[in-house]
Amino acid sequence: MKIIASLLMVSVLSGCAGMVANSENLEGAEATLTPRGATYQDLVSLPPPAGQIFVSVYDFRDQTGQYRPAPASTFSTAVTQGAAAMLTGALADSGWFIPLERVGLQNLLTERRIIRAEFERFGQPDTLPSLRAASVMLEGGIIAYESNVRTGGAGAEYFGIGASGQYQVDQVTVNLRAVEISTGEVLANVTTTKTIYSKEMRAGVYRFIDFRRLLEAEVGLTTNEPVQLAVMSAIESAVIHLVARGVENNLWNLGNNVNFEDTILSDYLDAPVPLL
Repeated sequence: MKIIASLLMVSVLSGCAGMVANSENLEGAEATLTPRGATYQDLVSLPPPAGQIFVSVYDFRDQTGQYRPAPASTFSTAVTQGAAAMLTGALADSGWFIPLERVGLQNLLTERRIIRAEFERFGQPDTLPSLRAASVMLEGGIIAYESNVRTGGAGAEYFGIGASGQYQVDQVTVNLRAVEISTGEVLANVTTTKTIYSKEMRAGVYRFIDFRRLLEAEVGLTTNEPVQLAVMSAIESAVIHLVARGVENNLWNLGNNVNFEDTILSDYLDAPVPLL
């Protein structure tokens, strides 16, 4: 019995040492492109449009007003503040829209003034073209972040040996709307929600193997889905739904010889709305 307990202790300690070593090796990992979900594959697989649309995105703010429920996090928000950059990237990747720089418009205008000053300094004609106007303006933001939407877990223990697991489900909601610039009319409005999963698995041993010998060991693993990736996925889904509704309402058109029913847009448009 003592030999078995000793072997068990050695294996547990070896596993813990290997886990710590692996976590330290992660510090030296090279930077990679941000992983993307299945929604991104749908986004880049959209059918070609009859013509790309110039759009402007001035801001895509966090409207939840929530902060992280952790100590010393007064100035750390629960969701990313870079949603405008995510939306701009999703619009460009879709192949349907040509986003125009509006978030950093003041910086762009400053650079254009510098170029014109250079022209004037060297006596050259001003050949700088004017900025292109957008056909559609996109508005919206992250409108909700709900934590602990659903929680649960299970566990069992027998003679000091047990295992348990628990999970938590959060969700983030994004709103995106297309606005006709000439009239201010809202052409299309889309709201999408993405769930965020977190789970924890634990196992441990706590028992006496002899009169004065206590064996105690514990191992665990926690996985948290990154919130920013969930926001990115919700934005990508909103862009796809926006394109689908625009085609349905004849706001923009598919390319020649493309049947709407044979495209992924039809699947998104026909997707049922989940009920509570």
